[in-house]
Amino acid sequence: MSDHDAQLLRALHDEHAEALYAHALRLVNGDRQRAEDLVQETLLRAWRHPESLDPTRGSVRSWLFTTARNLAIDAWRRRSTRVGEVFTDDLPEPPEAIDEAERAVEAWTVAEALNRLSPTHREVLVECFYQGRSVAEAASRLGVPPGTVKSRTHYALRSLRLVLAEMGVTG
Repeated sequence: MSDHDAQLLRALHDEHAEALYAHALRLVNGDRQRAEDLVQETLLRAWRHPESLDPTRGSVRSWLFTTARNLAIDAWRRRSTRVGEVFTDDLPEPPEAIDEAERAVEAWTVAEALNRLSPTHREVLVECFYQGRSVAEAASRLGVPPGTVKSRTHYALRSLRLVLAEMGVTG
């Protein structure tokens, strides 16, 4: 950046930054950090495109305010398209510690419940849930049509729910 450019940018800042910051604060609903970022990006755009600041093309302040508004709209659009983005000052809750003993008891309970199912129900659940096979893959391995795998899975899950309830497992 030449000395001339630096002087022009400093003059632009001195003359318009305060009003631009107030405008940016309104655009971002009082978020000071975002308003400062908006002013900085607006002045950076002015420095990169000095031809836009030609007084014969219109008011410099008007160009700055319009650019800041457009940048705020663009930022809002980017944030609104992000799925699940949450703005908060609170830290997230730490994940619960995994209790290995509880996990072992749950695994034992599920294994016991599976043993109480009929062999056809047990094998379809093992293929689909424990082996991670698709309906078509499970059907091929079990030698039955895909529709049979679907219905057996439905009835096997129902039976498993009943067995777990008989064992005192709730939820």
